[in-house]
Amino acid sequence: MWHLIAFRGLRRGEACGQPWSETNLDTRSLTVSSQLVQDGWEIEASDPKTDSSYRVVALDDDTVDVLKRYRERQGQDREKWGTAGSRPATSSPRKTAPGSTPGKVTDIFERLVAASGLPPIRLHDLRHGAATLMLAAGIDIKIVSDTLGHSDTRITRDIYQSVLPHVGRSAAEATAKLVPLQRKAKGGKPGNKANAQPVEAKRRKPKN
Repeated sequence: MWHLIAFRGLRRGEACGQPWSETNLDTRSLTVSSQLVQDGWEIEASDPKTDSSYRVVALDDDTVDVLKRYRERQGQDREKWGTAGSRPATSSPRKTAPGSTPGKVTDIFERLVAASGLPPIRLHDLRHGAATLMLAAGIDIKIVSDTLGHSDTRITRDIYQSVLPHVGRSAAEATAKLVPLQRKAKGGKPGNKANAQPVEAKRRKPKN
């Protein structure tokens, strides 16, 4: 769950309610089609936050490996503990694995952060981190927006406007490096004919 939020930017309720039936490790993708919503002590399955929150999220190889190991461990738990073992979150709250309710997940995360000795962050900050990583990797903002389930790229731009200038500069540098430029000779000045050598002259072999 932490991995999906931190690397693929799922919302808390989406990660809690993600069923295996909507997670395809063969095609390396998952479909966000529901979420768990908590109101006080009541927990219920709900549609995603917005229409754009219905989405297909691509999974990288590392995330697929994490989910495969998690599924295997769940199978071992079921064999050992029967119905009390951990299981995938489903569309029915009554069948949700203990401890995977949104409020409980937040409590566990806060305790883990405190125990780690690292600066305090919120669970939602993992989602921000996923977006920042994608932008820093040069991923097009439309793809980042679609992955996060934003209804418009302007929302993504507004939230991550502090990151975008750096990304823009990095993209400009990377683009410029794709074009090889013939640099002037050391100590030469632009327009100095004495330093200019025709290409043909450079390639001409000296006479014997």
